[in-house]
Amino acid sequence: MKRILLIVLVLFGIQTQAQQAVPYFCCDSITYWTDQSQGFNIGLDTSNIVHNPDSIDVWWSVCTDGLCYSGDGMYDYFPQVTTSDTLKVGYDVYIYENGVLVEVCTMEDWLVFDQNSLSWVLLNMIPTSINELTFNRVNDNKIYDLLGKELNKIPAGTMYIKNNKLYISK
Repeated sequence: MKRILLIVLVLFGIQTQAQQAVPYFCCDSITYWTDQSQGFNIGLDTSNIVHNPDSIDVWWSVCTDGLCYSGDGMYDYFPQVTTSDTLKVGYDVYIYENGVLVEVCTMEDWLVFDQNSLSWVLLNMIPTSINELTFNRVNDNKIYDLLGKELNKIPAGTMYIKNNKLYISK
């Protein structure tokens, strides 16, 4: 009898471990969309979600100029936002399966309105450029000490800079 009880307990433990080994990751498959109309329209895109949850709760937050606005639902509209704003957009998504909360997804992005594409884009996705720096090296024979202070004459026994080169006087 003890053997049978031990075998049943071991099998039950293996079955429980097998059930726990399957992760429920949906957060990587959730994205959101925006619309460039007056105000700010945003919605959740679950077309690539890997599971089939029975319900999803979405809580939005949109911040601009030190003010934050909240909303809920699969999509929401924020009329306070203009295309000249820099937005901090966040969402919390609660995913339920069989009436049980199985996952919470949280995301936060910075968005700006791109006048070229007429759409909201991630702040770190806007191409920027820095022009190549050019130095006009002038050899004017001026003398400087190591701190960059201009000197009138070459000091004896010290280091000095002349025409971007370091010298030591004797």
